[in-house]
Amino acid sequence: MPKKLPEDLSLRIEAEIARHPDGIGIDDLHAALADLLSRRTLQRRLGELVERKHISTTGQGKARLYRVLGSVDVSLTRTEAVASGTQVYAPEVEIYVPITPAGREILDYVRQPIQHRKPVGFDREFIEAYRPNETIYLPPEIREHLHNIGRSPHGDRPAGTYARDILGRLLIDLSWASSRLEGNTYTRLDTQNLIELGQAAEGKDRREAQMILNHKAAIELLVEQAEDIGFNTFTFFNLHALLSENMLANPNESGRIRQRMVEVSGTVFHPLGIPQQIDAYFRMILDKADAIEDPFEQAFFIMVHIPYLQPFVDVNKRVSRLGANIPLIRRNLCPLSFIDVPERAYVEGTLGVYEMKRVELLRDVFVWAYERSCQRYMVIRETVAEPDPVRLRQREALIAIVAEIVRGRQAPGEAAVRTIAAGLVPPQDLDRVVELALEDLAHLHEGNVTRYRLRLSEYRAWRPMQQGGGA
Repeated sequence: MPKKLPEDLSLRIEAEIARHPDGIGIDDLHAALADLLSRRTLQRRLGELVERKHISTTGQGKARLYRVLGSVDVSLTRTEAVASGTQVYAPEVEIYVPITPAGREILDYVRQPIQHRKPVGFDREFIEAYRPNETIYLPPEIREHLHNIGRSPHGDRPAGTYARDILGRLLIDLSWASSRLEGNTYTRLDTQNLIELGQAAEGKDRREAQMILNHKAAIELLVEQAEDIGFNTFTFFNLHALLSENMLANPNESGRIRQRMVEVSGTVFHPLGIPQQIDAYFRMILDKADAIEDPFEQAFFIMVHIPYLQPFVDVNKRVSRLGANIPLIRRNLCPLSFIDVPERAYVEGTLGVYEMKRVELLRDVFVWAYERSCQRYMVIRETVAEPDPVRLRQREALIAIVAEIVRGRQAPGEAAVRTIAAGLVPPQDLDRVVELALEDLAHLHEGNVTRYRLRLSEYRAWRPMQQGGGA
């Protein structure tokens, strides 16, 4: 049976290469990684890393050596060699993203001890000075690159089509990766079991499962209502309400502008504290984002300014990460899943915004994260089947049919489904819609009920009918 490859295999290869500043040959590299992959797979991954300019090569044939090109930071820490009694240095490898010289300046500053960094407050000029389509955070060459790699290969299609085509994978990837950036310890497999099967991981805090399920509900909102969402208070209040459900000490603060002071741990930045001003600047951010023409500039602008303002009592960065996907989903561009993004790189990029009002390090993270997402979903789109045209066309009817069966506590049999469907779809689609609705009812579970706009209590009341057969 083929060996299952780790999802972070390329990063592990880079980390092993980084342990050898003078370069390492393929024989020694394979010896160190033999438990993870075959030599042929290693050769293929090395070729991909060279092509993406993550590593470089020198020499030919057996003399070829591989070196990293800045995507991994290596620091040396002193250790004691007990056996010999002499001091040696062992590499301590940190996975990071490729950073520009400007990003390095920010990194050097935010890595100083917190006592050495000057306390700063919210600077109104940072947002007021931004002029949509005049001020730019992403230079033209970066925007062009992101458009080239993120564009849908199928041309113009309805808003949200790209995201719907990969929705199953996106729900897991983005829910897991965004939660991981908040310190959530669920693995991707744990996340998949929770979302697809409704199974919470044993020994984990219930808040971690809640965080992931909240992400799932928020992502479904963005994808299912792609034509209606936008940079407006309605979208962002509801996004916050979904992401913060059952996560705040005071539930009344969910989906509302904060009315009190907050502190951000690990930084010398102090957010704005006057509720009326917070509300005014929040609306200014949304108005300016809505006026930006380029979807990638919109996405990055939201990632910069929502956390900087801290408009909500908590969950601000989560709102910004999902909010950054709004223009990508609406324009049928590849979504941004934050898959494989090192937590420290993301945090330090955000600290650069908080404490220096500089975006270059966070921009480095954003660009690398988007490249990573595009690589992943390009492969996935090549392996998944084309979406069922009837399911795509009759999506709202299928949601209504499943919801009516469940709320009416009816047995999920063909006769009941056909009766409901007959009043919702044209005759030429009826048989296929009935087939699809029966399939959906058979696979309905606690982890996907919100897709059909059902409450958990409604599903639990109906579940005995599902288990009793008829589907």
